[in-house]
Amino acid sequence: MTSVITMLTDYGLEDGFVAACHGVIMKIAPESRIIDVCHLIPAGDVRRGAAVLAQTVPYLPEGVHVAVVDPAVGTARRAVAVRAGERVFVGPDNGVLSWAVHAAGGADEAYELTNEELFLTPVSRTFHGRDIFAPVAAHLAKGRALTEVGTGLPVERLVSLPEPTSRVRDGSAEGEVLSVDHFGNVQLSIRAEDLQSLGVENGDTLAVRLGRRQMSVPYRETFAAVPPGEVVAFADSAGLVAFAVNSGDAAERLGLPPGAHVRLSPAH
Repeated sequence: MTSVITMLTDYGLEDGFVAACHGVIMKIAPESRIIDVCHLIPAGDVRRGAAVLAQTVPYLPEGVHVAVVDPAVGTARRAVAVRAGERVFVGPDNGVLSWAVHAAGGADEAYELTNEELFLTPVSRTFHGRDIFAPVAAHLAKGRALTEVGTGLPVERLVSLPEPTSRVRDGSAEGEVLSVDHFGNVQLSIRAEDLQSLGVENGDTLAVRLGRRQMSVPYRETFAAVPPGEVVAFADSAGLVAFAVNSGDAAERLGLPPGAHVRLSPAH
């Protein structure tokens, strides 16, 4: 196993939680390299954590990927390690790993983390990132076999988040708000190629239905292609359609929370 460990959490940067996890890893596997994917996932937002990890993992080195967005920490929810190809994902079995595992080719094998010899002791009921996930990841990066982390678990028993809805029908593309980023850009589950299949090109105008609301939005290559304060739709770096406001916050302007239904069609 490579010595790269990546970390994604909702711990924030105002406390010592991330540093404590780094410290645990470095004490066990001082030769490891840590890549911080994100620690500003909104508190308890498993879906947002899953989306960020899944869209980032194709650009990360193979290694151990730790994701801790864990509102049920300390309950009966499982702690797991999942192998997908040459990658191992470590975290709570609440779906936060599921989209990234799929993006990495699907789960080959899974284990419940039950080998307490690999944990810090005593284990805090509320900080499994420090006491379970970080040390297990460090031991794996140092060369421990995956089979040593605990009990084998059928991959079909892993918790998976429902795939975001997206379909093309009746001349329109329908989907939902997948996530909202730091800038307030609203990412949809609708792929840019779905709009292309409807004949939509950069420079066109989209007819947008947001619940009972309807509006027209320009479809451009970047948010800077419209005047400041204007709403624009564009294909983001993940190949998904997104809304932005040039120099503003699209999520606030449009009132679109994650999961909100959106329909896009060419404006006539």
